[in-house]
Amino acid sequence: MRRRAVNSSALKSIGYDTEKHILELEFREHGDVWQYFNFKPAAYKKFVNSPSLGNFFVTRIKGKYPEEKVEYY
Repeated sequence: MRRRAVNSSALKSIGYDTEKHILELEFREHGDVWQYFNFKPAAYKKFVNSPSLGNFFVTRIKGKYPEEKVEYY
């Protein structure tokens, strides 16, 4: 999935698949990439327009959507 760099202390880049409703986040601390499923376009719009991506992630995404760590080989 193609991601774009973001201005966030917690996140390095974000990507979104509008057809499959998958949010992909690359975290700064360890460089891990995670995907979050069933993430609707309206939620994505709220996320990218929020004043703090990190705070939005912690309060509205983490633990609330099915997730999977992306392993690159």
